[in-house]
Parts: sequence; C-alpha cells; structure tokens
Amino acid sequence: MRLRNIKGAQEIVSTSSYVISNPQEYRGKWNILFANHNPIHLEIGMGKGNFLIENAIKYPNINFIGIEKYYSVLVRTTDRLKTLDLPNLKIIVMDAKEIEQIFDKEINTIYLNFSDPWPKKKHEKRRLTSEEFLKKYDNLFTNKKHIMQKTDNRKLFEYSLISCTDYGYHIENISCNLYEDRFENNIPTEYETKFVNKGYTIYFVEFQK
Repeated sequence: MRLRNIKGAQEIVSTSSYVISNPQEYRGKWNILFANHNPIHLEIGMGKGNFLIENAIKYPNINFIGIEKYYSVLVRTTDRLKTLDLPNLKIIVMDAKEIEQIFDKEINTIYLNFSDPWPKKKHEKRRLTSEEFLKKYDNLFTNKKHIMQKTDNRKLFEYSLISCTDYGYHIENISCNLYEDRFENNIPTEYETKFVNKGYTIYFVEFQK
C-alpha cells in the first residue's frame, strides 16, 4: 500500500492536544498525565484511529494510547478529534521498536490490529508478534500480559499463534472468521470495514500470560 503524503501533516498533527510530543518524559508516569489510575490499553499501529476513538468513547474508565509511525495517517484522526472531548485518549507518533523507552510496567492490554505481516523471512523480527517484540512487551505490562490481535492475513495469524504460545502465552479466545462467529462488542478499524466489505476473512485471537 502506498502511503499518501499530506503536505504539512507533521505540523497539523503535532498541534493536536491529543498528541504527546515528549512521551519519554511520561515513562512510568502515564497515570499522572491521565490524572487517574485507570487501566491503560495500547494500540500499536493505530492507523486512522477509528478503533481507538470508539473504544475511548465506549469505555471512559479505561485510558487509551495509540501509536502510529506516520503523520500523514493521523491527519484525519486529529481532525475528527477536534469535535470530541476524550480525556482518556492520547496519541504518540513513533516507531514501535522504540516502545520500551515510552512505557514501564503500566500497560494492561495491547491491541495489534491489521499489523504489517512482513512476509519475508528476513523481516521476521519486524513482525509485532515476533519474539523480538514479545520481549519488549514484557517490560510494558503491569502484571498479567494481555494481547489482542486482528488480521486479514492468515499466515501472520498462524505465525502469531505459534510465536506467542511458544513464548508462554495461552489462547483465551480465538476466531478463524470473526464476522461469522459474530463476536460481541467488536469495534472495527478502517481496514477491517474495507476488508469485510470485500469479503475477506478476519482472524482474531486473544492471548494471556
């Protein structure tokens, strides 16, 4: 997929009150920024933000943080947020490989929605359910480790099942066809809606450790 370059995207996104420009300063202190001790849920690769925003609206007693690497992707997100008041939502523009610099034993749940499958074997370490990243997540979780993944890519789905269970996670919930199984309370991402309309199968798994 070619990423559309939006002129002035960095400036547009950076001026949003939801975007945290100095996230390293809150490492271990995100509860201070949110001004409460509510659980913190993290979406890595939040895209245009529908999943995160709808969750923040639906669950005001949970704090949500979204990570996205590209400013251009977030322009529409920050534009929509201008009309909303969501004190339980924050956004960070960063590469996920640096995530340990931002959080320290304060995340309750990680969402991995339609992550890049990085299909080539030489790129395995870039997959967000590789052992490389699972080790990083160890330092983020408060206590119990909880990961939820959705993808349209069967090979990534199968890889994640093996990688996470080999790492000690157990499967709490699983679906090889999320919409056929009609999981309750599912909030779709933009990609998800597009894929479902095209007839793609959506895979879902919830891991705990």
